[in-house]
Amino acid sequence: MRLFDRFKKGPTGLFVLDIYRAGKLIEHFEEKNLIVIGSQQTHALLLGGSVTGQSVTQFGIGTNATAPVFGNTTLTGQYANAITGVSYPAMNEVQFAFAMGSADTPAFGMAISEFGLLTTVGTLYARKARSAPLNFASDISLSGTWVISF
Repeated sequence: MRLFDRFKKGPTGLFVLDIYRAGKLIEHFEEKNLIVIGSQQTHALLLGGSVTGQSVTQFGIGTNATAPVFGNTTLTGQYANAITGVSYPAMNEVQFAFAMGSADTPAFGMAISEFGLLTTVGTLYARKARSAPLNFASDISLSGTWVISF
């Protein structure tokens, strides 16, 4: 393998999700996710100094269970929440923490089948789909992290 080939790999993501019902852990999910096409423009703008609105600040859910593809640009029936924290676990990583719970009443009744990271201006950066929908209700809460590695 040539040195160039080692460095042309794009960013990767690791999605970790804990699902609680009435405060008890009912599911732990950890899997790689797809970094989608919107990430390219986001990176270009950030590197060029156009930073307004380009930071990942939102965690979104949607109802589309179709497997992620690079060309994804939106979440279906999207509901978005602010990221709850950002950290840097390694020099080449950023970790986004997220949570949802009883305060997220607009999402009650949603059959959550997809998750996404979104920038301040709503650009979809990364997407993950579930194999079976999660019916969000007042007794369900979610928390997790999404790590992007370069």
